[in-house]
Amino acid sequence: MQRNLSLAVEEGGSDDSKYDEDGHIKRTGNVFTASAHIITSIIGSGVLSLAWAIAQLGSVAGPVAMVAFAVITLYTSLLLADCYRSPDGKRNYTYMDAVRTHLGGMKFKLCGLAQYATLIGLSIGYAITTALSLQAIARTNCYHFHGRGTANCIPSKRNFILMFGAVQVLLSQIPNFHQLSFLSIVAAIMSFGYSSIGLGLSAAQIASGVEVKLSATGVPVGANHSIKDKMFSTFSALGNIALAFAFSFVLIEIQDTLRSSPRERRAMKQATSVGILVASVFYLLCGILGYLAFGNHAPGNLLTDDHGFYEPFWVVDLANVCIIVHLVGAYQVFSQPFFALVESWSRTKWMGSQFITQEHTVHIPFAGDWRFSPFRLAWRTAYVVFTTVVALIFPFFNAILGLLGSIAFWPLTIYFPIEMYISQAKIPRLSFTWIWLQILSLSCFVVSVIAAVGSVRDLIDSVMHFKPFE
Repeated sequence: MQRNLSLAVEEGGSDDSKYDEDGHIKRTGNVFTASAHIITSIIGSGVLSLAWAIAQLGSVAGPVAMVAFAVITLYTSLLLADCYRSPDGKRNYTYMDAVRTHLGGMKFKLCGLAQYATLIGLSIGYAITTALSLQAIARTNCYHFHGRGTANCIPSKRNFILMFGAVQVLLSQIPNFHQLSFLSIVAAIMSFGYSSIGLGLSAAQIASGVEVKLSATGVPVGANHSIKDKMFSTFSALGNIALAFAFSFVLIEIQDTLRSSPRERRAMKQATSVGILVASVFYLLCGILGYLAFGNHAPGNLLTDDHGFYEPFWVVDLANVCIIVHLVGAYQVFSQPFFALVESWSRTKWMGSQFITQEHTVHIPFAGDWRFSPFRLAWRTAYVVFTTVVALIFPFFNAILGLLGSIAFWPLTIYFPIEMYISQAKIPRLSFTWIWLQILSLSCFVVSVIAAVGSVRDLIDSVMHFKPFE
Protein backbone atom coordinates (compact mmCIF):
# COMPACT_ATOMS: atom_id res chain seq x y z
CA MET A 1 0.00 0.00 0.00
CA GLN A 2 2.84 2.36 0.92
CA ARG A 3 4.60 1.66 -2.41
CA ASN A 4 1.41 2.42 -4.34
CA LEU A 5 1.02 5.69 -2.45
CA SER A 6 4.62 6.65 -3.22
CA LEU A 7 4.18 5.92 -6.91
CA ALA A 8 0.97 7.90 -7.00
CA VAL A 9 2.73 10.90 -5.52
CA GLU A 10 5.56 10.54 -8.03
CA GLU A 11 3.14 10.40 -10.93
CA GLY A 12 1.91 13.87 -9.91
CA GLY A 13 -1.49 15.49 -9.92
CA SER A 14 -4.02 16.20 -12.62
CA ASP A 15 -2.83 17.64 -15.92
CA ASP A 16 -5.53 20.32 -15.56
CA SER A 17 -3.95 21.73 -12.42
CA LYS A 18 -1.47 24.62 -12.53
CA TYR A 19 0.34 23.15 -9.54
CA ASP A 20 2.10 19.93 -8.63
CA GLU A 21 1.07 17.80 -5.67
CA ASP A 22 3.20 19.88 -3.27
CA GLY A 23 1.70 23.26 -4.25
CA HIS A 24 4.62 24.38 -6.44
CA ILE A 25 4.07 25.55 -10.02
CA LYS A 26 3.63 22.54 -12.30
CA ARG A 27 6.88 21.48 -13.93
CA THR A 28 7.02 21.18 -17.71
CA GLY A 29 10.49 19.74 -18.38
CA ASN A 30 11.06 16.56 -20.36
CA VAL A 31 13.90 14.27 -21.40
CA PHE A 32 14.92 16.67 -24.18
CA THR A 33 15.17 19.78 -21.97
CA ALA A 34 16.91 17.84 -19.18
CA SER A 35 19.41 16.44 -21.69
CA ALA A 36 20.09 20.00 -22.87
CA HIS A 37 20.72 21.12 -19.26
CA ILE A 38 23.11 18.19 -18.74
CA ILE A 39 25.00 18.72 -21.99
CA THR A 40 25.31 22.43 -21.15
CA SER A 41 26.65 21.50 -17.71
CA ILE A 42 29.12 18.86 -18.91
CA ILE A 43 30.48 20.01 -22.26
CA GLY A 44 32.36 23.19 -21.50
CA SER A 45 35.32 24.75 -23.21
CA GLY A 46 37.41 22.24 -21.24
CA VAL A 47 36.66 19.75 -24.02
CA LEU A 48 39.27 21.62 -26.04
CA SER A 49 41.97 20.90 -23.42
CA LEU A 50 41.55 17.13 -23.56
CA ALA A 51 44.14 16.82 -26.35
CA TRP A 52 46.64 18.24 -23.85
CA ALA A 53 45.47 15.71 -21.25
CA ILE A 54 46.05 12.83 -23.67
CA ALA A 55 49.48 14.25 -24.50
CA GLN A 56 50.40 14.01 -20.81
CA LEU A 57 48.96 10.52 -20.25
CA GLY A 58 49.77 8.99 -23.62
CA SER A 59 47.79 7.60 -26.52
CA VAL A 60 46.71 4.54 -24.52
CA ALA A 61 46.07 5.72 -20.96
CA GLY A 62 44.41 8.98 -22.07
CA PRO A 63 41.40 7.50 -23.92
CA VAL A 64 41.11 4.71 -21.34
CA ALA A 65 40.89 7.29 -18.56
CA MET A 66 38.14 9.17 -20.45
CA VAL A 67 36.04 6.04 -20.87
CA ALA A 68 36.58 5.05 -17.23
CA PHE A 69 35.45 8.41 -15.86
CA ALA A 70 32.47 8.49 -18.23
CA VAL A 71 31.30 5.09 -16.96
CA ILE A 72 31.86 6.04 -13.31
CA THR A 73 30.03 9.35 -13.67
CA LEU A 74 27.10 7.68 -15.44
CA TYR A 75 26.87 5.00 -12.76
CA THR A 76 26.88 7.38 -9.80
CA SER A 77 24.52 9.79 -11.57
CA LEU A 78 21.98 7.00 -12.05
CA LEU A 79 22.28 6.21 -8.34
CA LEU A 80 21.71 9.88 -7.54
CA ALA A 81 18.59 10.04 -9.73
CA ASP A 82 17.06 7.37 -7.47
CA CYS A 83 17.47 9.71 -4.50
CA TYR A 84 15.34 12.57 -5.84
CA ARG A 85 12.30 11.39 -3.91
CA SER A 86 12.31 10.86 -0.14
CA PRO A 87 11.17 7.47 1.20
CA ASP A 88 7.69 8.99 1.78
CA GLY A 89 7.49 10.19 -1.84
CA LYS A 90 8.20 13.89 -1.20
CA ARG A 91 10.39 15.79 -3.64
CA ASN A 92 13.89 17.02 -2.84
CA TYR A 93 14.21 20.31 -4.70
CA THR A 94 18.00 20.61 -4.46
CA TYR A 95 21.09 18.43 -4.08
CA MET A 96 21.42 19.60 -0.49
CA ASP A 97 17.80 18.70 0.24
CA ALA A 98 18.52 15.15 -0.94
CA VAL A 99 21.62 14.89 1.27
CA ARG A 100 19.70 16.23 4.27
CA THR A 101 16.86 13.74 3.69
CA HIS A 102 19.02 10.65 3.22
CA LEU A 103 22.12 11.42 5.32
CA GLY A 104 21.38 14.49 7.48
CA GLY A 105 23.63 16.06 10.14
CA MET A 106 27.20 17.10 9.45
CA LYS A 107 27.22 15.49 5.98
CA PHE A 108 24.50 17.94 4.93
CA LYS A 109 26.67 20.90 5.97
CA LEU A 110 29.78 19.51 4.29
CA CYS A 111 27.76 18.95 1.10
CA GLY A 112 26.58 22.56 1.12
CA LEU A 113 30.13 23.84 1.58
CA ALA A 114 31.49 21.73 -1.29
CA GLN A 115 28.58 22.37 -3.65
CA TYR A 116 28.22 26.11 -3.33
CA ALA A 117 31.96 26.80 -3.19
CA THR A 118 32.21 24.92 -6.49
CA LEU A 119 29.28 26.81 -8.02
CA ILE A 120 30.76 30.18 -7.07
CA GLY A 121 34.14 29.09 -8.37
CA LEU A 122 32.62 28.03 -11.67
CA SER A 123 30.92 31.41 -12.03
CA ILE A 124 34.25 33.18 -11.64
CA GLY A 125 36.02 30.71 -13.90
CA TYR A 126 33.44 31.20 -16.66
CA ALA A 127 34.00 34.97 -16.58
CA ILE A 128 37.71 34.42 -17.14
CA THR A 129 37.25 31.70 -19.77
CA THR A 130 34.81 33.85 -21.75
CA ALA A 131 37.32 36.68 -21.67
CA LEU A 132 39.96 34.30 -23.04
CA SER A 133 37.71 33.48 -26.01
CA LEU A 134 37.05 37.17 -26.68
CA GLN A 135 40.77 37.78 -26.41
CA ALA A 136 41.43 34.91 -28.81
CA ILE A 137 39.09 36.44 -31.41
CA ALA A 138 40.95 39.76 -31.24
CA ARG A 139 44.33 38.00 -31.35
CA THR A 140 43.42 35.71 -34.28
CA ASN A 141 42.14 38.61 -36.37
CA CYS A 142 45.26 40.63 -35.59
CA TYR A 143 47.52 37.70 -36.57
CA HIS A 144 45.62 37.30 -39.83
CA PHE A 145 46.09 40.92 -40.87
CA HIS A 146 49.48 41.73 -39.29
CA GLY A 147 51.25 38.38 -39.04
CA ARG A 148 51.60 35.75 -36.34
CA GLY A 149 53.64 36.84 -33.34
CA THR A 150 52.88 40.57 -33.62
CA ALA A 151 53.52 42.09 -30.19
CA ASN A 152 50.38 44.24 -29.97
CA CYS A 153 48.01 41.42 -30.89
CA ILE A 154 47.22 40.32 -27.33
CA PRO A 155 44.67 42.68 -25.73
CA SER A 156 43.91 42.83 -22.01
CA LYS A 157 41.21 40.54 -20.62
CA ARG A 158 39.90 43.29 -18.31
CA ASN A 159 37.34 44.86 -20.65
CA PHE A 160 36.14 41.45 -21.81
CA ILE A 161 35.48 40.34 -18.23
CA LEU A 162 33.46 43.53 -17.65
CA MET A 163 31.40 42.86 -20.79
CA PHE A 164 30.62 39.34 -19.59
CA GLY A 165 29.53 40.68 -16.20
CA ALA A 166 27.18 43.22 -17.79
CA VAL A 167 25.43 40.49 -19.81
CA GLN A 168 25.08 38.28 -16.71
CA VAL A 169 23.44 41.09 -14.72
CA LEU A 170 20.59 40.96 -17.24
CA LEU A 171 20.36 37.18 -17.55
CA SER A 172 20.53 36.64 -13.80
CA GLN A 173 17.03 38.10 -13.53
CA ILE A 174 15.61 34.88 -15.03
CA PRO A 175 13.54 33.82 -11.98
CA ASN A 176 14.46 30.15 -11.69
CA PHE A 177 15.88 26.98 -13.22
CA HIS A 178 12.52 26.08 -14.77
CA GLN A 179 12.74 29.05 -17.15
CA LEU A 180 16.27 28.29 -18.37
CA SER A 181 15.28 25.62 -20.91
CA PHE A 182 15.65 27.83 -23.98
CA LEU A 183 19.00 29.21 -22.80
CA SER A 184 20.28 25.68 -22.11
CA ILE A 185 19.17 24.41 -25.51
CA VAL A 186 21.01 27.29 -27.23
CA ALA A 187 24.09 26.68 -25.05
CA ALA A 188 24.02 22.96 -25.83
CA ILE A 189 23.89 23.72 -29.58
CA MET A 190 26.85 26.06 -29.15
CA SER A 191 28.87 23.36 -27.38
CA PHE A 192 28.29 21.08 -30.36
CA GLY A 193 29.32 23.97 -32.61
CA TYR A 194 32.76 24.70 -31.18
CA SER A 195 33.48 21.02 -30.48
CA SER A 196 32.70 20.20 -34.11
CA ILE A 197 34.89 23.04 -35.35
CA GLY A 198 37.72 21.78 -33.13
CA LEU A 199 37.21 18.32 -34.60
CA GLY A 200 37.17 19.65 -38.16
CA LEU A 201 40.32 21.73 -37.73
CA SER A 202 42.11 18.78 -36.11
CA ALA A 203 41.07 16.44 -38.92
CA ALA A 204 42.23 18.98 -41.53
CA GLN A 205 45.63 19.32 -39.88
CA ILE A 206 45.99 15.54 -39.69
CA ALA A 207 45.06 15.24 -43.38
CA SER A 208 47.64 17.90 -44.30
CA GLY A 209 50.37 15.46 -43.29
CA VAL A 210 52.06 17.62 -40.66
CA GLU A 211 54.55 15.45 -38.78
CA VAL A 212 54.06 15.30 -35.01
CA LYS A 213 55.59 13.24 -32.22
CA LEU A 214 53.22 10.74 -30.62
CA SER A 215 53.88 8.49 -27.66
CA ALA A 216 52.10 5.64 -25.91
CA THR A 217 53.30 7.06 -22.57
CA GLY A 218 52.79 10.77 -23.23
CA VAL A 219 55.27 13.65 -23.16
CA PRO A 220 58.66 12.04 -22.50
CA VAL A 221 60.99 13.04 -19.69
CA GLY A 222 63.81 15.19 -21.01
CA ALA A 223 65.84 18.37 -20.60
CA ASN A 224 62.74 20.58 -20.57
CA HIS A 225 60.44 18.13 -18.82
CA SER A 226 61.76 16.59 -15.60
CA ILE A 227 60.41 13.54 -13.80
CA LYS A 228 58.69 15.90 -11.35
CA ASP A 229 57.13 17.86 -14.22
CA LYS A 230 55.92 14.59 -15.73
CA MET A 231 54.35 13.52 -12.45
CA PHE A 232 52.50 16.79 -11.85
CA SER A 233 51.33 17.10 -15.46
CA THR A 234 49.96 13.55 -15.22
CA PHE A 235 48.13 14.49 -12.01
CA SER A 236 46.65 17.58 -13.68
CA ALA A 237 45.61 15.59 -16.76
CA LEU A 238 43.75 13.04 -14.63
CA GLY A 239 42.07 15.90 -12.80
CA ASN A 240 41.06 17.60 -16.05
CA ILE A 241 39.44 14.43 -17.36
CA ALA A 242 37.70 13.59 -14.09
CA LEU A 243 36.34 17.10 -13.66
CA ALA A 244 35.26 17.33 -17.31
CA PHE A 245 32.43 14.90 -16.51
CA ALA A 246 31.37 16.50 -13.23
CA PHE A 247 27.81 17.82 -13.21
CA SER A 248 26.23 15.87 -10.35
CA PHE A 249 26.03 18.91 -8.08
CA VAL A 250 23.18 20.26 -10.25
CA LEU A 251 21.60 16.90 -11.14
CA ILE A 252 18.82 17.10 -8.53
CA GLU A 253 18.03 20.69 -9.58
CA ILE A 254 17.77 19.53 -13.20
CA GLN A 255 15.60 16.58 -12.20
CA ASP A 256 13.29 18.98 -10.37
CA THR A 257 12.43 20.63 -13.70
CA LEU A 258 10.91 17.40 -15.07
CA ARG A 259 7.15 17.05 -15.14
CA SER A 260 5.77 14.41 -12.80
CA SER A 261 4.45 12.11 -15.52
CA PRO A 262 6.22 10.06 -16.71
CA ARG A 263 8.04 9.58 -13.44
CA GLU A 264 11.00 11.93 -12.99
CA ARG A 265 13.36 9.10 -12.08
CA ARG A 266 12.89 7.24 -15.35
CA ALA A 267 13.06 10.42 -17.44
CA MET A 268 16.13 11.65 -15.56
CA LYS A 269 17.99 8.40 -16.11
CA GLN A 270 17.25 8.61 -19.83
CA ALA A 271 18.42 12.24 -19.97
CA THR A 272 21.55 11.44 -17.97
CA SER A 273 22.43 8.53 -20.25
CA VAL A 274 21.93 10.70 -23.35
CA GLY A 275 23.89 13.64 -21.92
CA ILE A 276 26.90 11.61 -20.76
CA LEU A 277 26.97 9.49 -23.93
CA VAL A 278 26.97 12.60 -26.15
CA ALA A 279 29.63 14.27 -24.00
CA SER A 280 31.81 11.14 -24.02
CA VAL A 281 31.74 10.83 -27.81
CA PHE A 282 32.73 14.47 -28.25
CA TYR A 283 35.40 14.21 -25.55
CA LEU A 284 37.01 11.17 -27.14
CA LEU A 285 36.89 12.62 -30.65
CA CYS A 286 38.23 16.04 -29.63
CA GLY A 287 40.90 14.56 -27.38
CA ILE A 288 42.16 11.92 -29.79
CA LEU A 289 42.02 14.00 -32.99
CA GLY A 290 43.52 17.01 -31.22
CA TYR A 291 46.39 14.83 -30.00
CA LEU A 292 46.93 13.37 -33.46
CA ALA A 293 47.01 16.92 -34.88
CA PHE A 294 49.55 18.37 -32.41
CA GLY A 295 51.15 15.31 -30.80
CA ASN A 296 53.07 15.79 -27.57
CA HIS A 297 52.98 19.55 -28.14
CA ALA A 298 49.18 19.75 -27.91
CA PRO A 299 48.15 23.18 -26.49
CA GLY A 300 46.15 23.66 -23.32
CA ASN A 301 43.19 24.82 -25.45
CA LEU A 302 42.91 24.16 -29.17
CA LEU A 303 41.05 27.41 -29.92
CA THR A 304 42.19 30.01 -27.36
CA ASP A 305 45.82 29.02 -26.79
CA ASP A 306 48.43 31.01 -28.70
CA HIS A 307 49.92 27.70 -29.88
CA GLY A 308 46.59 26.31 -31.08
CA PHE A 309 44.60 26.94 -34.25
CA TYR A 310 44.52 30.45 -35.72
CA GLU A 311 43.66 29.85 -39.40
CA PRO A 312 41.25 30.00 -41.13
CA PHE A 313 40.71 32.93 -38.82
CA TRP A 314 36.96 33.28 -39.43
CA VAL A 315 36.37 29.62 -38.51
CA VAL A 316 38.36 30.03 -35.29
CA ASP A 317 36.40 33.21 -34.57
CA LEU A 318 33.11 31.37 -35.08
CA ALA A 319 34.21 28.63 -32.70
CA ASN A 320 35.10 31.16 -30.02
CA VAL A 321 31.75 32.90 -30.48
CA CYS A 322 30.11 29.52 -29.82
CA ILE A 323 32.22 29.12 -26.67
CA ILE A 324 31.15 32.56 -25.47
CA VAL A 325 27.44 31.91 -26.00
CA HIS A 326 27.75 28.51 -24.32
CA LEU A 327 29.50 29.91 -21.24
CA VAL A 328 26.96 32.71 -20.95
CA GLY A 329 24.28 30.02 -20.61
CA ALA A 330 26.38 27.72 -18.41
CA TYR A 331 26.98 30.57 -15.95
CA GLN A 332 23.23 30.70 -15.34
CA VAL A 333 22.84 26.91 -15.12
CA PHE A 334 25.41 26.81 -12.32
CA SER A 335 24.35 30.05 -10.61
CA GLN A 336 20.63 29.32 -10.32
CA PRO A 337 20.97 26.73 -7.50
CA PHE A 338 22.92 29.28 -5.42
CA PHE A 339 20.39 32.00 -6.24
CA ALA A 340 17.57 29.69 -5.12
CA LEU A 341 19.35 28.83 -1.85
CA VAL A 342 19.91 32.46 -0.82
CA GLU A 343 16.42 33.58 -1.83
CA SER A 344 14.69 30.68 -0.09
CA TRP A 345 16.67 31.28 3.10
CA SER A 346 15.97 35.03 2.95
CA ARG A 347 12.22 34.52 2.54
CA THR A 348 12.21 32.23 5.57
CA LYS A 349 14.38 34.56 7.65
CA TRP A 350 12.53 37.80 6.79
CA MET A 351 9.10 36.61 5.71
CA GLY A 352 7.52 39.89 6.84
CA SER A 353 9.74 42.04 4.60
CA GLN A 354 8.03 43.24 1.44
CA PHE A 355 11.40 43.97 -0.12
CA ILE A 356 12.28 40.28 0.19
CA THR A 357 8.93 38.68 -0.66
CA GLN A 358 7.19 41.12 -3.00
CA GLU A 359 7.05 40.43 -6.74
CA HIS A 360 5.55 42.51 -9.54
CA THR A 361 4.35 41.35 -12.94
CA VAL A 362 5.81 43.39 -15.79
CA HIS A 363 4.55 42.97 -19.34
CA ILE A 364 7.36 42.94 -21.91
CA PRO A 365 6.27 43.35 -25.56
CA PHE A 366 6.80 40.18 -27.62
CA ALA A 367 8.08 38.35 -24.52
CA GLY A 368 4.98 38.09 -22.32
CA ASP A 369 4.71 38.73 -18.60
CA TRP A 370 7.82 38.89 -16.42
CA ARG A 371 7.92 38.49 -12.64
CA PHE A 372 10.07 41.28 -11.19
CA SER A 373 11.46 41.22 -7.64
CA PRO A 374 13.42 44.16 -6.12
CA PHE A 375 15.33 41.76 -3.86
CA ARG A 376 16.20 39.46 -6.75
CA LEU A 377 17.46 42.44 -8.76
CA ALA A 378 19.63 43.74 -5.91
CA TRP A 379 21.04 40.44 -4.64
CA ARG A 380 21.73 38.80 -7.98
CA THR A 381 23.32 41.95 -9.36
CA ALA A 382 25.57 42.05 -6.28
CA TYR A 383 26.55 38.42 -6.88
CA VAL A 384 27.46 39.04 -10.53
CA VAL A 385 29.46 42.13 -9.51
CA PHE A 386 31.32 40.05 -6.91
CA THR A 387 32.25 37.27 -9.36
CA THR A 388 33.29 39.85 -11.96
CA VAL A 389 35.52 41.76 -9.52
CA VAL A 390 37.21 38.56 -8.32
CA ALA A 391 37.82 37.57 -11.95
CA LEU A 392 39.42 40.99 -12.56
CA ILE A 393 41.65 40.80 -9.49
CA PHE A 394 42.67 37.17 -9.92
CA PRO A 395 42.69 36.35 -13.64
CA PHE A 396 44.53 33.12 -12.84
CA PHE A 397 41.49 31.98 -10.88
CA ASN A 398 41.17 28.96 -13.19
CA ALA A 399 43.96 27.43 -11.13
CA ILE A 400 41.91 27.98 -7.95
CA LEU A 401 38.86 26.66 -9.75
CA GLY A 402 40.81 23.50 -10.60
CA LEU A 403 41.63 23.11 -6.92
CA LEU A 404 38.01 23.67 -5.87
CA GLY A 405 36.83 21.28 -8.55
CA SER A 406 39.28 18.55 -7.64
CA ILE A 407 38.31 18.81 -3.98
CA ALA A 408 34.59 18.75 -4.84
CA PHE A 409 34.78 15.94 -7.42
CA TRP A 410 34.91 13.09 -4.94
CA PRO A 411 32.27 14.23 -2.43
CA LEU A 412 29.72 15.58 -4.94
CA THR A 413 30.10 13.17 -7.85
CA ILE A 414 31.03 10.01 -5.96
CA TYR A 415 30.70 9.97 -2.17
CA PHE A 416 27.29 11.56 -1.54
CA PRO A 417 25.49 9.78 -4.43
CA ILE A 418 26.86 6.43 -3.22
CA GLU A 419 26.07 7.04 0.45
CA MET A 420 22.57 8.32 -0.32
CA TYR A 421 21.86 5.31 -2.50
CA ILE A 422 23.09 2.92 0.20
CA SER A 423 20.77 4.63 2.69
CA GLN A 424 17.81 4.85 0.29
CA ALA A 425 18.11 1.22 -0.93
CA LYS A 426 18.96 -0.06 2.58
CA ILE A 427 22.00 -1.98 1.32
CA PRO A 428 23.41 -4.17 4.14
CA ARG A 429 26.83 -3.28 5.46
CA LEU A 430 29.63 -5.59 4.20
CA SER A 431 27.39 -7.04 1.49
CA PHE A 432 28.91 -7.47 -1.99
CA THR A 433 27.20 -4.30 -3.31
CA TRP A 434 28.27 -2.28 -0.25
CA ILE A 435 31.91 -3.41 -0.59
CA TRP A 436 31.96 -2.65 -4.34
CA LEU A 437 30.56 0.83 -3.79
CA GLN A 438 33.11 1.56 -1.06
CA ILE A 439 35.99 0.42 -3.28
CA LEU A 440 34.73 2.69 -6.05
CA SER A 441 34.45 5.61 -3.64
CA LEU A 442 37.95 5.07 -2.22
CA SER A 443 39.52 4.79 -5.70
CA CYS A 444 37.93 8.05 -6.80
CA PHE A 445 39.03 9.73 -3.57
CA VAL A 446 42.64 8.91 -4.45
CA VAL A 447 42.18 10.42 -7.93
CA SER A 448 40.62 13.54 -6.42
CA VAL A 449 43.59 13.98 -4.07
CA ILE A 450 46.02 13.51 -6.95
CA ALA A 451 44.15 16.11 -9.01
CA ALA A 452 44.24 18.53 -6.07
CA VAL A 453 48.01 18.14 -5.79
CA GLY A 454 48.39 18.98 -9.48
CA SER A 455 46.08 21.99 -9.09
CA VAL A 456 48.06 23.31 -6.11
CA ARG A 457 51.21 23.26 -8.18
CA ASP A 458 49.43 25.10 -11.05
CA LEU A 459 48.20 27.66 -8.52
CA ILE A 460 51.69 28.25 -7.17
CA ASP A 461 53.01 28.77 -10.71
CA SER A 462 50.20 31.25 -11.42
CA VAL A 463 50.84 33.23 -8.23
CA MET A 464 54.51 33.56 -9.16
CA HIS A 465 53.49 35.54 -12.26
CA PHE A 466 50.63 37.41 -10.57
CA LYS A 467 49.83 40.93 -11.82
CA PRO A 468 46.48 42.30 -10.60
CA PHE A 469 43.94 43.62 -13.13
CA GLU A 470 45.92 42.49 -16.19
